[in-house]
Amino acid sequence: MKFRATLLAAAVVAVAAPAQAESVNIGVPNWVGAKAIANLIKVVVETRMGGTTDMVPGTNASIFAGMDRGKGEIDVHPDVWLPNQETFTNEYVKKKKTVVLSKNPYVGRQGFCVSKDFSKKHKVTSIFDLTRPDVAKAMDSDGNGKGEIWIGAPGWASANVNEIKVRDYGLMAFIEPIRAEQSVMTARVGDSIKKKQGYAFYCYSPHAIWNMYDIVRLEEPKFDPKKYIMVQPKQSADWKKKSKVMTEDALKAVQVAWSKSLEKRSPTIAAFLRNMKLDSDTVSNLVFQIAAKRRKPEEVAREWVAKNGKRVDGWLGL
Repeated sequence: MKFRATLLAAAVVAVAAPAQAESVNIGVPNWVGAKAIANLIKVVVETRMGGTTDMVPGTNASIFAGMDRGKGEIDVHPDVWLPNQETFTNEYVKKKKTVVLSKNPYVGRQGFCVSKDFSKKHKVTSIFDLTRPDVAKAMDSDGNGKGEIWIGAPGWASANVNEIKVRDYGLMAFIEPIRAEQSVMTARVGDSIKKKQGYAFYCYSPHAIWNMYDIVRLEEPKFDPKKYIMVQPKQSADWKKKSKVMTEDALKAVQVAWSKSLEKRSPTIAAFLRNMKLDSDTVSNLVFQIAAKRRKPEEVAREWVAKNGKRVDGWLGL
């Protein structure tokens, strides 16, 4: 019996880990959800598959370009939001076929938010309420006569969409769009609530901020593809003139992408990525632990993998 048990254990290890250690370089974009999933991939590869990993910080553009080259400098994008990053997937997944997109997305949603207290005090429930002079004044932190709205971080496709929205919703005369790193936004939201000031910001879920602060999403016109024409800078230098966005965003499909070349260089890791399946609640919890609890992403990932062995087994085909 002991001999049979040893053989069974050896067989399980053989399935979970490739005969020869495989490696993968994981791209790490600058938002917390992407960092959480990147570290989840890292921990599974290292602790359950016996492989090696390297974390490579980068923008969407640099990560997709690295995957496209197929030389192993960057193998994975952990958190592709569609249609936000459609310019990249159209080029590298559909046209050049050098990047593979997972077929197991989780759902994301995005819009604009304010604190619940500010919403109640000033009766701000719609994005168009930001065009009221009294609201703009209450949101003006620097005395320039305009309120501020954070539209996203530099390099985000969603920030470009939000810039067009602010313009086409008629907010520019009242509200100044701000691009800054996500950490700046999170700190600013907390500070504005403490000081009872107004502040509007691009918000999306899953994200830790929903657990950190009492915020509300502002109403926008219902999504209408005919009124949602977005051209990204990568598509045209004249993108602002060619774009017109006057509705809310459709629900997002968020998934992992990897370099096609990874399937030959590290086939077992590529198979794991193909099977990996997350959901919004799981990502929200990971993000909350990292952003709100200020824990290290790898620590959070290791804890999750240890507690969810059967789920990870499914990803590994066990």
